[in-house]
Amino acid sequence: MTFASPFSISIVAMTVLAFLGLPIGHAMIAGSVLYLWLAGLDMGTAAEQLLNGMYGNYIILAVPLFILAAELMNIGSMTERLLQFCNAIVGRFRGGLAQVNVLQSIIFAGMSGSAIADAAGTGKMMQVMMTAGGKYRASYAAALTAATAVIGPIIPPSIPMILYALVSDASIGYLFLGGVVPGLLMAFSQMVIVALGARRENFPVEKPTPLRELPRITWQALPTLMMPVVLLGGIYSGVTTPTEAAAMAAAYALLVSMLLYRSVGLRDLYRSILASARTSASVGMLIAGALVFNYVVTVENIPNSIRLLLAGWDLSPLTFLVLVNILLLLLGCLLEGTTILLIVIPVLIPTANALGIDLVHFGIVVVVNIMLGLITPPYGLLLFVMTRIANVSIREIVRDVLPFLFAMVVALAVITVSPDLVLWLPRLLGYQG
Repeated sequence: MTFASPFSISIVAMTVLAFLGLPIGHAMIAGSVLYLWLAGLDMGTAAEQLLNGMYGNYIILAVPLFILAAELMNIGSMTERLLQFCNAIVGRFRGGLAQVNVLQSIIFAGMSGSAIADAAGTGKMMQVMMTAGGKYRASYAAALTAATAVIGPIIPPSIPMILYALVSDASIGYLFLGGVVPGLLMAFSQMVIVALGARRENFPVEKPTPLRELPRITWQALPTLMMPVVLLGGIYSGVTTPTEAAAMAAAYALLVSMLLYRSVGLRDLYRSILASARTSASVGMLIAGALVFNYVVTVENIPNSIRLLLAGWDLSPLTFLVLVNILLLLLGCLLEGTTILLIVIPVLIPTANALGIDLVHFGIVVVVNIMLGLITPPYGLLLFVMTRIANVSIREIVRDVLPFLFAMVVALAVITVSPDLVLWLPRLLGYQG
């Protein structure tokens, strides 16, 4: 491949357009059309790939539905009741509010599937609760919220896992199951860091919730706590597909917020639908661009070329996974996670297959890496979200997030070298991998 080849020119064009501020999805479509023109291929193929991929793939429909479900939970009182429940459980310990932050992310992860939704929803409330009266530094609260939001797309449901299933043909249901234990491991690593910091910095002890109040608080939060059960129960019982379960999650959040809690009006509903439509459109445009560009990558036979190149290196499966971890952690410093999932991962999957790496295990390793990229400077998207919410500098948040990032990298290493840890639950429910 020479520098003046159509593929090289299209890559340069995409990079320049992206740096000039064009959304990456649009840049990929423009670069792909340029490639087809330079290669003398039918430029209408771009539209064909886009339409066939977007309208012929039932899986993609789950993405906007999970986004809508998260929006409906955030505008209602579901998140408030969830926080009250978490505070009643772990708020009584030193650094209890920080532990509440971790626990609510574990529970909320079973509802939204989006790290940004977690940070923008319960994250705002946790920021106010933790900084009230100077209990915690604003930068520490923001860093912890960014770190705990990473758990969201690891514990099912998960929008990144849906996108990985789109490019790998792995089972969404087994991917969801595979994320449970790694997600809990990530949460445990965060709780350890919080416990160590609580003693070192003498974090406050919250007023314990009387035990007689616990049944009432649990009863009030029960409809919210039941959402993961309804959602995942539908998938694993075979009653619903993941896409149908996403629709059920959105409907459940709407019914609980409007009819049971009576905390959402028609105007709130309109705003949440509008916000989720905007988010879905931006994600959809990125998926569309990736579908067109992946066709270009296939025409150039890039995945097979890389597979043959790496085969010549005689890599072991573990060495390949370590190299993938390093590559994805570095890319996470610069690129948005969805871009990595849709552009880089399809190139690596043939090699993973050739080395006998289970695609569910590989998918979990990939998703964890991409989630860590959300809190990795300089481009960590969650860091920027929390700087706006907490009104602190990016440098302060980075300083406080580093211990959590280090702990989660250790957890990633455990997940990488222990495929049985990831595959234990899927195999328990019938996975043959």
